[in-house]
Amino acid sequence: MRLLIITQKVDSRDDVLGFFHVWIVEFAKQYEHVTVICLQKGECDLPKNVTMLSLGKEEKRSRRAYLGLFYRYIWQERQKYDAVFVHMNPVYLALAGPLWRLWGKKVSLWYIHPNIGRYLKAAHLFADVIFTASKNSFPFSSPKVLAVGHGIDAERFKPMPDAVKEKNSILYVGRISPIKHLDLLIGAVRSLREKSIDFTLHLIGGPDARHADYYAAIKKETADLEKEGRVIYHGQIPNREMPRWYNAYEVLVNVTPSGSFDKTVLEAMACGTLVAVSNVNFAPYIPTEFLAKEGDSASLAGVLAAIFSLPGAEKERYAQELRQTVLEHHGLAALVVKIKNALS
Repeated sequence: MRLLIITQKVDSRDDVLGFFHVWIVEFAKQYEHVTVICLQKGECDLPKNVTMLSLGKEEKRSRRAYLGLFYRYIWQERQKYDAVFVHMNPVYLALAGPLWRLWGKKVSLWYIHPNIGRYLKAAHLFADVIFTASKNSFPFSSPKVLAVGHGIDAERFKPMPDAVKEKNSILYVGRISPIKHLDLLIGAVRSLREKSIDFTLHLIGGPDARHADYYAAIKKETADLEKEGRVIYHGQIPNREMPRWYNAYEVLVNVTPSGSFDKTVLEAMACGTLVAVSNVNFAPYIPTEFLAKEGDSASLAGVLAAIFSLPGAEKERYAQELRQTVLEHHGLAALVVKIKNALS
């Protein structure tokens, strides 16, 4: 069986999308041939049975050029793929869905986001199956939706025996954007400070062009904490380097709203790092005491204080349980097999 993958970016160095390079490698183990069409291509080291085609964002081509290349590629490669896997970009399925249906291709979409737009509605119309991580991580119910877990490479994201976690350390990983609700995290750490609870907050990530003003506002809001050494901005770190960062800190915080399902939480869990989240989609996978009330910075502060106060043996027990949860429900190899079976 041969697969066509459509995705935004393939670059092993990328801080947000670098993980997808590993996904492609895993798909290549399961398929005779994999063709990848991406909007932007960066550093790649892929198996010989993978063909990479870029729409040329790295060369600053126009949107008209992107569209022309997209249709050229899906046409010229049509005899080289039997099924299609569109990753997080329903616009491509909306654009090509009628053609793929005409050509008899089985078509799928991977989507984890609370937003519904016209492209998603069109993609839903043409998709044979829609993959998502959990039953609540796709924004509306449909018989086409199949919850398959996330895809974490637990051989790469794992505890490091020689790692020493910084005491009372908090880690945030992700884009600096409004949907991540960093204001809630800042409110929580200020509450810890008011209660004289020691902490350091380490932030990994940066804004995209649309959210430069938001990033500037967050930096201004935390200027006093940064001066005190309580808040530290590390900038963007390639995803392939993240295991050592997860291993260095005590608890990862994620306060994106329910309906999303950020894989950074699962990567941290796989590394044996404790987590504090407010997204109810994670409720089946974490202890209830690690789940804060959504939109409530005081609740988040309480969760963090409780985690900090746990005895070392309890922290270690939770760390082992969290990693085991990822292995059982969100392993990459098992995910790719589920996707292949659904597309067969």
